Amino acid sequence: MTALREKIKTALDESRMLVLGAQIFLGFHFRAVFEPGFERLSKSAQYLKMAALMLLLIGVALILSPGSYHRIVRSGSDAEDVHTFATTVMDFALIPFMLAFSFDLYLASARVLNAMSAIGIGLVTGITAACFWYVFGFISKSPQRSSKKNSREMPRAHATKLEDKIDQALTEARVVLPGAQALLGFQLVTMFMDGFDKLPQSSKYVHIASLSLIALTMILLMTPAAYHRIAVAGEDTPQVHRVASAFLLAAMIPLPLGICGDVYVVFRKVTDSIALSVSLAGAELIIFYGLWFGFTSYRRLKLSAS
Repeated sequence: MTALREKIKTALDESRMLVLGAQIFLGFHFRAVFEPGFERLSKSAQYLKMAALMLLLIGVALILSPGSYHRIVRSGSDAEDVHTFATTVMDFALIPFMLAFSFDLYLASARVLNAMSAIGIGLVTGITAACFWYVFGFISKSPQRSSKKNSREMPRAHATKLEDKIDQALTEARVVLPGAQALLGFQLVTMFMDGFDKLPQSSKYVHIASLSLIALTMILLMTPAAYHRIAVAGEDTPQVHRVASAFLLAAMIPLPLGICGDVYVVFRKVTDSIALSVSLAGAELIIFYGLWFGFTSYRRLKLSAS
């Protein structure tokens, strides 16, 4: 039987695989709005593209959440619920990814093929993803594993070696980092595109604020590694774990603000509606903070009470 420590490490590695795949996808969705070809799309196609962006952001929020759960709920210690939470959110995160893939393959194909062919490609893409990501796993699942997963035992924390805690904290930072990288690249290059010059001045200010927040996120995420090298010469100490945990959680505060600031910018560009743009950006912000800090704080209090 695989040790819990190895299961959690593998789950974090799998989260990183997903976010590495999502980072280019995410940057593309934001940047596409500023490309000349986007303005030539029909309004319905533009709105479908924006729907794909919103779905993708929900998936990203899910993928990045195990780090905050592990830090807030278990303070970096290994526990069965850490592994369960990480694998469950990844299972759910693939659903918005699957839908976003389908929408984007349809939109890309529609520029070359007729409508029915483009719809067919989008549907085949979604069905193929569903078969490989879900059906294949479910039909291969053994009954013994299913019955064990459905047990109602109260999860408990396990004694965890300091070096494992530090390794997991740094891995969780590496999971969050690509999401910030994707946004930072988009934000910097967008300022040199013609589409940016056409934005209202207020949207430009919001974009600058979002850029600053994402840059702050990058700085915070890269601090634990620098501290580990400079302050303790690579030695594993309790202070390294505390610093890594604190800076990871600190970085997850400005990241959603930076993301949702640019959600406002792109939606205002597409819809020309301030109210709708603020509402959608606010909804995404609630999802990010609710999942990363709201649910985790509630879960910590519930486990403490029991």
